[in-house]
Amino acid sequence: MTGFRSLLFNILFYLNLVLFLVVGLPLFLAPRRWAIVALKLWARTSLVLLRVICGTGMEVRGLHHVPKGPLLVAGKHQSLWETFAILPLLDDPCMVLKRELTFIPVFGWFALKFRMIAVERDAGAQALRRMMKRAKEEVAAGRQIVIMPEGTRRAPGDPPDYKPGAAALYGALDVSCVPFGLNAGLYWPRRKFLRKPGTIILEFCPAIPPGLPRPEFQKRLEAAIESSSNKLLAEAKQN
Repeated sequence: MTGFRSLLFNILFYLNLVLFLVVGLPLFLAPRRWAIVALKLWARTSLVLLRVICGTGMEVRGLHHVPKGPLLVAGKHQSLWETFAILPLLDDPCMVLKRELTFIPVFGWFALKFRMIAVERDAGAQALRRMMKRAKEEVAAGRQIVIMPEGTRRAPGDPPDYKPGAAALYGALDVSCVPFGLNAGLYWPRRKFLRKPGTIILEFCPAIPPGLPRPEFQKRLEAAIESSSNKLLAEAKQN
């Protein structure tokens, strides 16, 4: 039954995405803010499909830790789930994503419309400089920059592998950083089509204030994300 429900959800999830891309084409002529509202609506409908079809709900903790205005948000990356589930939780989210996604017809055009930050991961220091320049522009517009510091998805319990991107942004932007942990990989495993019933929990941690030395920031960021995620994994296993 889990396999059938997962298959049905995956079909409807991507049909919902295609519907958004097709019906939303007129948004290319609309203000970016209108397009972001539509993006959040797509995310919410996807979460409803996941809950109704697969029995996979969502719980958000610590939302009071997320201040209004420009912000850096950095968290655990275990699945595709968090890349869209976090969108409705922020006022004007700006995702850091790999540049290859912008090459996908229509989808990539929308990523550019949303003014997401595309990163060429193989470009090294040059990519970091470009990312920081773009992030400064979006922070100046009052947006929340969202980055997954490990870059690629990690299975629950895997050793952490943090890249320098989040610390580079923190040093350049002079804004607070809100870390988050989650247990999404237990219910939406990476590189698998199964969607397991249960409750995915995303937990925002207390904000890290701006102005800390990068090594101290990196230490606090990793500690917050890993502690929260490990706690949520242990909690899920007990239930």
